[in-house]
Amino acid sequence: MGMDALELGRGLFRILETGDRALAADVVHEEFRNREAAVSPEACSIPGPAGVLASGAWMRSAFSDLRFAVEDIAHQDDQVWVRLRMQGRHTGPFVKFRNGGLDQAVPPTGREIDFEQIHVLALREGKVVSHEAVRDDITMLGQLGVFPPEPAGMLRMVGWRLTGRAKRAAQAVTAQAAEAAARA
Repeated sequence: MGMDALELGRGLFRILETGDRALAADVVHEEFRNREAAVSPEACSIPGPAGVLASGAWMRSAFSDLRFAVEDIAHQDDQVWVRLRMQGRHTGPFVKFRNGGLDQAVPPTGREIDFEQIHVLALREGKVVSHEAVRDDITMLGQLGVFPPEPAGMLRMVGWRLTGRAKRAAQAVTAQAAEAAARA
């Protein structure tokens, strides 16, 4: 017997936290699409479980002890709405992408993140087939000292870009995401 809608909603975020391939096969539809993958490594745009596993690897590379604390969850028909808090510690570079290339790399700060998100999931054939989100990224960037910019943090980001560390971080996280997707 398959999972109910609420279990599927929670399961998707458990996959991101853990990289659990078996759970990904049970929860994620083969045609799954993530509208939010535009700012992540290319492998995160792969349809199906592979893209979800790549997305989890990307986020876990930046945030240790990554948790998605579900605060509220609801469903109607073929949609699930999840309100949660993304939490963790920023221990690796947080790399954002644009048009498939490096956009921004935030060097590890060791700071805790804890901010709210709302996710809308579509279901088909007893699995999650699409994802879109409304996230409070401004709060997260503030917790990391990026917005508003703190001088020391901005200097570190500029230094990373000038020394090539940002580009190497983007290459490393891209490889990690691709490896996670290949194991799907």
